[in-house]
Amino acid sequence: MGELQDFQKLVIANASQAKGLSKGEIAPDFTLLNAIGKKVSLSEALKSGIVILKFYRGEWCPICNLDLREIQNHLPEIKSLGATLLAISPQRPDDALTATQKNELEFEVLSDADQEVIKAYNLQFDPGEDYHQRRDLTLLNGGGLKTLPVPATFIVNTNQIIEAAHVEANYTERMGPKEIIKVIEKMVNKM
Repeated sequence: MGELQDFQKLVIANASQAKGLSKGEIAPDFTLLNAIGKKVSLSEALKSGIVILKFYRGEWCPICNLDLREIQNHLPEIKSLGATLLAISPQRPDDALTATQKNELEFEVLSDADQEVIKAYNLQFDPGEDYHQRRDLTLLNGGGLKTLPVPATFIVNTNQIIEAAHVEANYTERMGPKEIIKVIEKMVNKM
């Protein structure tokens, strides 16, 4: 177990270089393919209200799947506040479909295979040679890249401004649904 913990520490250390965007910054617009190959854009989603962006590593990541399932359990409450949830990974649309089906998700799971959106949100990092020897990201990622996104959550207002940002190098720590809902409730009360 000690070896695995050292390995995790190394991945976290490598991820700490990717700081992500901060509260108050403009969220870069994007258009990505969803699980069935349909184009989804941030600017279009913002026309309906607040957007939650959840960046995750891929459907192969058990912690990511737990996080996506947990947010799915709170989706009715999120939708009742007029918010939309978009999940983004560096995998292909087929893998997004696998994640959607496996976790019974009722929100858009988007493919950022070339990691352009992941880069724009300052989340891309190389987990290191030790990691590459254990897991071949070139096979898991849509664009064959050896990089991953730091798991992150951004809550974006209708003016495309980031109202809350949770970027954590330790991939086991995520912004939970209750915290997300609190932020959205405050935003809705300000409107």
